[in-house]
Amino acid sequence: MKKNKEIVEANQASNRILAGTKIEGEIVSDGDIRVDGSLKGNIRISGKLVIGEKGTVDGEIQCANANVSGKLTGKLEVSELLTLQATATVQGEVSTGKLAIEAGAEFSGSCNMGSVVRNMKNGGKNNNEAGESREEASA
Repeated sequence: MKKNKEIVEANQASNRILAGTKIEGEIVSDGDIRVDGSLKGNIRISGKLVIGEKGTVDGEIQCANANVSGKLTGKLEVSELLTLQATATVQGEVSTGKLAIEAGAEFSGSCNMGSVVRNMKNGGKNNNEAGESREEASA
């Protein structure tokens, strides 16, 4: 019973990089992270990344969900939902399952969304049986 409680607590862990804090390096976590300071490096988390209005991140990011209000430069891979708030500035390469952009957000770079991301994770293989049937029928 105690082990299950520790797993639940680890999944609900929340980390904060406060305004005025500068970090260089790599962050790996099973929880969520909020960045209101400055981070130069890579982030790999299984939870949600929040970049506050004053927050800046420069590096490669992998996460389940992301909500960006600040500045992000680099490569961003979000398996589920990426939300760019009106104050967000994003430069780089983005891959996400779903994308929501508020009016006023700035985005410069490339974006792969939806099934393209799933296909990239499968090594470019199409696991859609209907797609395979269409190819056979046209041959």
